[in-house]
Amino acid sequence: MKHLPTSLLATSAVALAALMSPAAASAQTEIQWWHSMGGALGDWVNDLAKDFNASQKDYRIVPTYKGSYDESMPAAIAAFRAGNAPHILQVFEVGTATMMASKGAIVPVGQVMQQAGVKFDNNAYVPAVAGYYTAPNGQMLSFPFNSSTTVFFYNKDAFKAAGLNPEKAPTSWPEVVSAAAKLKAAGSKCPFTTSWVGWTQLESFSAWHNTEYATKNNGFGGLDARLVFNSPLHVRHIENLANMAKQGLFVYKGRGNSADSSYFSGECAMMTASSSLYANVKKNAKFNFGISTLPYYPDVPGAPQNTIIGGASLWVMAGKKPAEYKGVAAFFQYLAQAQVASDSHKRTGYLPVTKAAYELTEKSGYYQQNPGTDVPVQQMIRKTTDKSRGVRLGNLPQIRTIVDEELEQVWAGKKQPKEGLDAAVKRGNELLERFQKANKS
Repeated sequence: MKHLPTSLLATSAVALAALMSPAAASAQTEIQWWHSMGGALGDWVNDLAKDFNASQKDYRIVPTYKGSYDESMPAAIAAFRAGNAPHILQVFEVGTATMMASKGAIVPVGQVMQQAGVKFDNNAYVPAVAGYYTAPNGQMLSFPFNSSTTVFFYNKDAFKAAGLNPEKAPTSWPEVVSAAAKLKAAGSKCPFTTSWVGWTQLESFSAWHNTEYATKNNGFGGLDARLVFNSPLHVRHIENLANMAKQGLFVYKGRGNSADSSYFSGECAMMTASSSLYANVKKNAKFNFGISTLPYYPDVPGAPQNTIIGGASLWVMAGKKPAEYKGVAAFFQYLAQAQVASDSHKRTGYLPVTKAAYELTEKSGYYQQNPGTDVPVQQMIRKTTDKSRGVRLGNLPQIRTIVDEELEQVWAGKKQPKEGLDAAVKRGNELLERFQKANKS
């Protein structure tokens, strides 16, 4: 038998020891996750990644804040073209149609889970959530993550000081006007405000009143959908808000969620906003607050119906290695666990995206102990109609910008409500026509 030289044996032993060392054994596959969560929600995202990383040894999620939703989506598409896209991208719900049209840039989450051998059942998710992110062929396109809806927040201490019942929020728009007048008389400089004007006052407003925002089932029925939110009901509502603005009962605080801080700072007494504001209100408000359903017009047949989805989902970018997609699937499987999803719901105000998470939260007594936290869930689990399922249109982020521009003219008294809505519909439809032409198969 031929013996190996001692030096070679020593080298081999060192190599073998290196292979068996803890460092080599724990080599992890890194998964990049770009998100748009700041403040208390940013802390939540970082904690999710930290907890997942601690739960197993094969993968490491690396969350990176990439600015607002409007900034992160184009940044990721640009990164994809440059060959350095993240594995996971958080995209707000209005970017869904655009992501669907980004052929070759994304991999449907249903496909990712299936190829990784991970059980994934669309029916486990809350129908209104799952339906929004599902293709006509029934395949889930993106992973439901931070789904929210619009709710009504109010300051119970301010209500009490104004002689209003702090345990009873206004449920109709006439009641909102009446409460705002009493709050102003009691010294409030901002009785009512709203964030995300286009989402809360037109998109959600339409679904809540079972009224079309756009034709073709609000875009679910085809790319030839066109905007119709200049109907008599929409005009009536914007006229109502414009009159409130003239009287100092409604104070416009800017685009996006810029109004949020004016609520939890105590400046504004009432506001319509995303249910996800709960995390920051709970953390920062120095007053007793309440959460209630969206106001509606009682004389509108079918109202209230249901509210529609907001927030965002997680999209999987194309061009990655099979081992990396397995890591993505493992992370999504972790996020979908009933306890993890329930804890996220309690912490943030986002919806419990699975039925199991909702049932677990309910059984824990959380809703009884924290009145109002079940409002977003109750608004979303109502039966939907073709008019209230949601809004899925191409170029919707740009349409929202147009809505902001036109309604700012209305709040400033430079345009009449009908004139502003007509202009927004006309300009928005031009964008829809362009999107349709660019995405004809």
